[in-house]
Amino acid sequence: MTLKVSDIGEKELISYILSKSKDIVPDDTAITELNDTNLISTCDMLIESKHFPKGMSYFQMGFKAVTVNVSDLAAMGSEPLGFLLAIALPKDLEVDNFRQIINGVVEACSFYNIPLIGGDTNEADEIIISGTALGLCDAPLMKDTANEGDLICLTGDIGLAALGFNLEGENVYTEHALRPLAPINEGKAINNAGATSATDITDGLASELYEMKPDSLGFMIYEEKLEISDEYKKICSDLGLNYLDLALHVGEDFELVFTISKDNDLDINYSVIGEVNSTDKIEITLIDGEVREIEKRGYNHYVS
Repeated sequence: MTLKVSDIGEKELISYILSKSKDIVPDDTAITELNDTNLISTCDMLIESKHFPKGMSYFQMGFKAVTVNVSDLAAMGSEPLGFLLAIALPKDLEVDNFRQIINGVVEACSFYNIPLIGGDTNEADEIIISGTALGLCDAPLMKDTANEGDLICLTGDIGLAALGFNLEGENVYTEHALRPLAPINEGKAINNAGATSATDITDGLASELYEMKPDSLGFMIYEEKLEISDEYKKICSDLGLNYLDLALHVGEDFELVFTISKDNDLDINYSVIGEVNSTDKIEITLIDGEVREIEKRGYNHYVS
């Protein structure tokens, strides 16, 4: 039987690529020494049929293409430097729709204070947008460098976009699904405050925690501290959805999950959801006090 990429999934493909290059940093971005600082670079590809939910406008497609890349810069605590846009379009796409995509890109670049500095165009059967974001950072935040006793924190609510993908109309959930925002300023603030590790939540909190877990250490988070609203739980119940599954395993939040010492002077809005311990497990304490090990599962390309 011939092994296909769908049999192994995105993580295994990335592992193979990493094994072939000693120069790749296995983190949210590449890190290249440049004079007395570091060049931070990242690229993300969005495909119309996979990454743009129903109801997303062409403007919002362009805006999201910038957001997903800036989100990686935020995870490193980087200052934005420039954005490159590669876009492939169907021949029959209306010019006005193309202009709306570009308007979304330009608006997002202005919002994040990251100039559009170049790119490429090509033809495809559907819209494909690949962005490359560049930044500068003296001491980038890494994923797996937490210390025992650190707090586990979030820059914002999780699960809103995941629920929004299942809803229609204008509400806080569809707003997060259709126009996610990257916390670039928060990323710089947590870096300056001495955070010990960070990553952005794209594939779900659970998946990101497993990416962040240092060898021999563990994470305990608390359902109560996730502050999932009664409204959220009711909507999920009405739709036949598990609210914790949406919050932990779907992703597209683009918030930062980070660790920081209990003694810190971080001056932004953030929530503490748990702590780093020595259990070598990733667990959650539920509202009723039950402790469960969190399943290692999140969004994964190629695997349905």
